[in-house]
Amino acid sequence: MLKLGVTLPSFGVDESAGVREHARHAEDLGLESIWVGDHLIPVRPYLDSTIVLATAAAVTERVKLGFGVMILALRPVAWAAKQIASLQHLSGGRILLGVGSGGPVHGEAAWHAVGVPYAERARRTDAALEILPGLVEGKPTTLNGEEITLSPGAPMPPILIGAGPVRRAARFADESYPAFATPADVAEHARRLTELAAAYGRPAPRITIGLSAGLGDLPPSVLDAQARSLMEYGMTEQDARDGLLTGPPEAAAERLAALAEAGAHRVIAMPFPEDRLRQSELLAETGRILQARR
Repeated sequence: MLKLGVTLPSFGVDESAGVREHARHAEDLGLESIWVGDHLIPVRPYLDSTIVLATAAAVTERVKLGFGVMILALRPVAWAAKQIASLQHLSGGRILLGVGSGGPVHGEAAWHAVGVPYAERARRTDAALEILPGLVEGKPTTLNGEEITLSPGAPMPPILIGAGPVRRAARFADESYPAFATPADVAEHARRLTELAAAYGRPAPRITIGLSAGLGDLPPSVLDAQARSLMEYGMTEQDARDGLLTGPPEAAAERLAALAEAGAHRVIAMPFPEDRLRQSELLAETGRILQARR
């Protein structure tokens, strides 16, 4: 059965409800997971992702808590591991660790702020992923020429690798996390993942898809505006429109069923209308329609 998650609104996007309300609402609706972006100096205000997930963990019991995605190279890897292990303890092992290397859309200001050359982000991400599981699990790990052990250790959460080289996902990921994919994209991505993972002697990662969601009866102008905003990430207009999950739950269920048939394991909805709580409700309704068709 396709799993459904939803992103929490960034700071100031939804004045009617905060992190606690959105987290509890998603859990009450039966959604599988909630997700938060990870930004230091983005184009809009963002709270720290680790603190947001800790807050969500404190007011929920079952829903999984996802980084969508942690920009690992912005942090010293030991601190990242400490934060991840702490969240595993606080949440009862509910963390899903999305990891990315960061892209150009937010510029280089955050990298300058932490003293990390932007051009080194990919290499540093791979180096961090090499040793992150041992650090999180509290195993003796060599870092900067010295052996350290973080305590308390915790079970390493599943790793989802966001957009970037497919090689990275094949080498390190439990799941690959591309955004805005069509069923044809998913099928080709699955084929490539299987091929590369075999070369590393690993099973093929499963696939999680992110889609920009505007469910229900929305004016065309709202959909057009969201498509234009996605084009700022370098997408063509057609790709941007293909990356939208829109329409009533029945139509959305058809779209998600096609993604599942192509090989998607989970879809994370990133709502863009102002009625974020209602969007979660429509997503949950979409999930019930999918389940009824099994």
